Amino acid sequence: MTAPTDSPTTELPRLLNITQVADHLGVNVRHVRRLVYERRIPFIKWGHLIRFDPADVQRWMKENTVQLPPTRPGRPPAVGRR
Repeated sequence: MTAPTDSPTTELPRLLNITQVADHLGVNVRHVRRLVYERRIPFIKWGHLIRFDPADVQRWMKENTVQLPPTRPGRPPAVGRR
């Protein structure tokens, strides 16, 4: 007996742990723990475990991306304060 093929399957995302998120963001684990503590990054708490949905992390990164203003032609961008 085989499973019906016409029923839609909902595939759950593979959740990330703190170490994986830290590696992805290029920061240390302590920084990710602080982001969780301050409720600045979306996470899932399952008992004592903290997990992250990759789609939520990607959306969070896009929402927190700072867009640079366009530079004027013929003028180099400002590098630092004078």
